[in-house]
Amino acid sequence: QVHLVESGGGLVQPGGSLRLSCAASGRIFSINVMGWYRQAPGKQRELVAAITSGRTTTYADSVKGRFTISRDNGKNTVYLHMNSLKPEDTAVYYCNLKEQRIPTRLEYWGQGTQVTVSS
Repeated sequence: QVHLVESGGGLVQPGGSLRLSCAASGRIFSINVMGWYRQAPGKQRELVAAITSGRTTTYADSVKGRFTISRDNGKNTVYLHMNSLKPEDTAVYYCNLKEQRIPTRLEYWGQGTQVTVSS
């Protein structure tokens, strides 16, 4: 069983910064994708950013140039550096890990952490 433990959420003013962390533990297939999703009230969960074990990244258009995803493969940890935060970034952020093992492709989720951007 793979477990994801998140940290770093909180309240920040517009224009501020936060760093989210997600540490994975357990037997983790080495070829995988880790990412961050978010869900705001009344909205569907959406992909914010993702990074492969080979460190290829992808970002939602709404966060490009402001957010940076990175990972430490030795620590099995993924980070989301959020800069120039806007009120519309307010959401619960969830860590996700997808094993790229065919055909099972197991998927795991963190508990979610609240990010609130407000004056």
